Amino acid sequence: MTSPLAAQRQPPAPAKHRLTATEFRRMAQVGILREDDRIELIEGELIDMAPIDSNHASVVARLNAWLAAAAGGRFIVFPQNPISLSAHSEPQPDLALLTSRDDYYRAALPTPEDVFLLVEVADTTLDYDKTTKVPLYARSGIPEVWLVNLRKQVVEVFREPTAQGYARVTRIERDQRIASLAFPDLV
Repeated sequence: MTSPLAAQRQPPAPAKHRLTATEFRRMAQVGILREDDRIELIEGELIDMAPIDSNHASVVARLNAWLAAAAGGRFIVFPQNPISLSAHSEPQPDLALLTSRDDYYRAALPTPEDVFLLVEVADTTLDYDKTTKVPLYARSGIPEVWLVNLRKQVVEVFREPTAQGYARVTRIERDQRIASLAFPDLV
């Protein structure tokens, strides 16, 4: 049994250094991170992204083609590119529907105010996406997230963001339809 005095002498755990998005991008500029490294910045930590298998790639490609055909200039489809959520988070969702801009976000990455919908396609990363990324999107005020669950072949729809998560979560089965909040004609 540890005495109360010994417990008091324990040194504190070392503090983590949270990277900022600026530091993260600088690491790429100086060659510490390469352009083809599959890493995203989540809450100041560098997170290795899982390799993309053919099933995941196919679903993302199909969704991208469908959304791009439906865009009609109303929004930009932004596949597997970073979204600047905060000074410490730049996730790379599989797809994002963004406010149309002439420069296609060349001058700066999109922020939560630019996002209509984020789509994450998940198999091996399903638990991480549900427990880390989706709550992060809610805290950032992203109005709608679709989590395509490849394991169960369902889409989990998250709406009404709050600081504690999404207030409305709906599960769409394979034989059901869903429409985007921002674009109800996208079914």
